[in-house]
Amino acid sequence: MSGVGIMFHQMRFDVRAQLRNPPVVFFGLALPVLFLLIFGTIFGQAAASAATFIPGITALGIVSTTFVNLAIGLTIQRESGLLKRLRATPLPLGAFMFGRVGVQVGFAFLITAVLVLVGVLAFGASFPAAAIGPTVIVVSVGAASFACLGIALSAVIPNGDAAPAIANLVALPLYFISGVFFPVSSAPAWLTAIADVFPVKHLAQALVAGFDGAGVAWGELGLVAIWGVAAVLFALRFFRWSPGRD
Repeated sequence: MSGVGIMFHQMRFDVRAQLRNPPVVFFGLALPVLFLLIFGTIFGQAAASAATFIPGITALGIVSTTFVNLAIGLTIQRESGLLKRLRATPLPLGAFMFGRVGVQVGFAFLITAVLVLVGVLAFGASFPAAAIGPTVIVVSVGAASFACLGIALSAVIPNGDAAPAIANLVALPLYFISGVFFPVSSAPAWLTAIADVFPVKHLAQALVAGFDGAGVAWGELGLVAIWGVAAVLFALRFFRWSPGRD
C-alpha cells in the first residue's frame, strides 16, 4: 500500500473507532451547543451579540474536539499500551498523525455546522452565503492546527490520570481571556498581551470575520497556522508510542 493509501486507511480506521464511542461524539456536540444556548440567552438575540458569541463558542467547540480530545485520548491510549502495539505495525508516525488530524477536522466541521444552525434558528443569527468559503478555510486550518497541538501536548503529559487536568488547565484559561465566552475589549493590557500570544484568540477572531462574510482574516489565521506547524515539528521529534514506565 502506498503512503497516501496508508494515511487514508488510517483515517477510515480512526473514524470507525470514534463512531464506536457514541458518548464521546454526543457530548462533543452537546457541550458547545449547551454553551451557545446559555450565552445566547444571557446576551439576547441582538445581531451584534450573536455575531460575537456564536463564532466564539464555535472556537471552543473546535478546540475542545481537537486539542483537548486528542491530548487526553492519545495519552490514555499510550499508557494503556495501544499505541505501542500500533508502533509494531508498518504505520509511520506521519500517517498516524494524518489520520487523527483528519478525523478531528471532520468532527470540527460537524460541530461548526450544528452551531451555525442553532445560532440561525434560535437566535436569528445571520450566516450569509459569502461566509461559507471563508468559514471552511478557517475551520480547516484552525482544526488541523489545534489537532496537531493536541498531539504535541500528549507527548509531555506524564500519564492518563493527569491528562484531563492538564489539557483543561491549558484550554480553560485561554477560553476566558481570548473572548470565547464574552468580549474582552475592556480587559487589562497585560491580559490582552497574553491572549495575543496564544492561538485561541486568533481562531475566534478569524471565525468572527468568516461568519460575517468579510473574508478570511489571513493575519489571524496565519498565527494559528504557525502554532500548528510548530506543533507538528515538536510531535515528530518528541511523540511517544510507549507508556512512561517503559
